[in-house]
Amino acid sequence: MSISTLTLNDGNQVPWIAFGTGTALFQHDAQDAVKTAIANGFTHLDGAQMYENEESLGAGIKASGMPRSALFITTKFHRLQPDQTAKSALQVSLKKLGVEYVDLYLVHVPGHHAGRLKEVWKSMEECKREGLSKSIGVSNFEVEHLEEILEGAEFPPSVNQVEIHPYVWKSLQPVIALHKQHNIVTSSYAGLSPIFRAPGGPLDPVIEKIRARLESTRGEPVSAGHVLNKWLEQYDILVVTTSSKADRMREYLDTANVPRLTAEEIESIEIAGAQRQQKFFWD
Repeated sequence: MSISTLTLNDGNQVPWIAFGTGTALFQHDAQDAVKTAIANGFTHLDGAQMYENEESLGAGIKASGMPRSALFITTKFHRLQPDQTAKSALQVSLKKLGVEYVDLYLVHVPGHHAGRLKEVWKSMEECKREGLSKSIGVSNFEVEHLEEILEGAEFPPSVNQVEIHPYVWKSLQPVIALHKQHNIVTSSYAGLSPIFRAPGGPLDPVIEKIRARLESTRGEPVSAGHVLNKWLEQYDILVVTTSSKADRMREYLDTANVPRLTAEEIESIEIAGAQRQQKFFWD
């Protein structure tokens, strides 16, 4: 199964969907899950220093037998330790992952670097210049954080990975507008939270109506997860998702084969989402 890509503002290509090693895999061995994800078609693996499982992510990549050139690997910078930079932290991550470079390196949480974001970003740029990471970006950044590092940056962030689902869509518009201004790819995590973390909300009947229409149009099963991932895909959002189940992994990748949502269906999702403003992470 060929996975479509998004073009980053530095010209590099990124698969539009990634298998993440956070949430359920946080501080857990990710080797088997990563190996299963690759076997079922994922080529983009999304890790982080904070998840404390980079070694097992690397072990899963090695065990898969997939050549490095066929994979896109992301990791994220956690906190500055004494005598450490974002570059030296990445060099440690590379050893844990068992690779010579990553494709994408993100600053994970801006609040971990209050007053030092510019300094951290300069070190991130050094990682890109030296080929330790092909692209660099950020995560959980709001407008003020982005503006701080964009001022005087040699390389603007290529990606900002944030919590995205219909219950935060309205509040995210200023950030997404700034992304468009600087050609920053918007990436999502926790995109299926309305289904798994807040069932019974105003989105449920809207999602079910759309799911039934898509299933009828397609002539094959369509899930609620398909609907939300399709909504994200149609906005050219880089989706990070995860599961321990092979059939669920295949379902996520199958999103590309689901019929497109209509403009009216997209609007109905966003109207319902605006009725409940709720974040599940980093509030």
